[in-house]
Amino acid sequence: MALDVAVQMDHVSSISIKGDSTFAICLEAQRRGHSLFHYTPERLSLRDGKVTVRGEVMELREEEGNHFTLGPLEKRDLGDSDVVLLRQDPPFDMAYITSTHILERVQPKTLVVNDPAEVRNAPEKIFVTDFPDLMPETLITKDPLEVAEFRREFGEIVMKPLYGNGGAGVFHITREDRNITSFMETFGLLFREPFIVQRYLKDVRQGDKRIILVDGEVAGAINRVPAETDARSNMHVGGVATATELTEREREICARIGPALRERNLLFVGIDVIGGLLTEINVTSPTGIREVARFGGNDIAAMIWDAIESRL
Repeated sequence: MALDVAVQMDHVSSISIKGDSTFAICLEAQRRGHSLFHYTPERLSLRDGKVTVRGEVMELREEEGNHFTLGPLEKRDLGDSDVVLLRQDPPFDMAYITSTHILERVQPKTLVVNDPAEVRNAPEKIFVTDFPDLMPETLITKDPLEVAEFRREFGEIVMKPLYGNGGAGVFHITREDRNITSFMETFGLLFREPFIVQRYLKDVRQGDKRIILVDGEVAGAINRVPAETDARSNMHVGGVATATELTEREREICARIGPALRERNLLFVGIDVIGGLLTEINVTSPTGIREVARFGGNDIAAMIWDAIESRL
């Protein structure tokens, strides 16, 4: 059955198709005969209980630099779509949160993936604290005395914004680093929210593993190795993807969190694991699909659509 699929995303002109998971998911939808309707989050409107959006019919091609065609701008009732893909990138700010409130209004008639209420209630760096025994030691605070005490306890730490993404604003601070007070002052000026502090994991030099789960089950994984001059493994900032296999410990982590993902209707999730410790559960706009396929892994886009279609 052909489906009417609306895609809430960053503008398609801004993506790099080589590594973009949204592009892979949409291309698979197109292969299956589903129609694609493209819009960006600021085009959402809510009036008298009805959600409308201005967007364009979208066609995709596997051609870098010539990867899309958009039809004329038109207004649609989002409740008439069969599926909405919630795929814009963070920051997970009030604009993002507001869009999840609006998208809730089209449920259950329309299937939203991932479930907007659960996305809102499961920020990546907070949801993970539901599993403290799987994590490195972690502190969420704005209290400089707490941060100082945490560093005294563990020596090397990592500080990062609570709602950041893509490795932005991530700092590795050693026991001798004299900049910690400046870092906290800067974070305090930039962010109203608390920030997150974790024990530094030396195993990150061997890689930060991204494991993708579809409907709570392992679908594939890649290892992201940081550049020699950087503490961050994110591919946005120079991390290099390599092929990998899951360890017994990593399979144990996936088995533990899988039921919670299914319970929350979080169909497509990417978790980050360093040295056998879970650091994030990414539910907003997970990436890694194309890299898994590049190394001969599963066709995760097809697995996602199999799971979506089974719900309709």
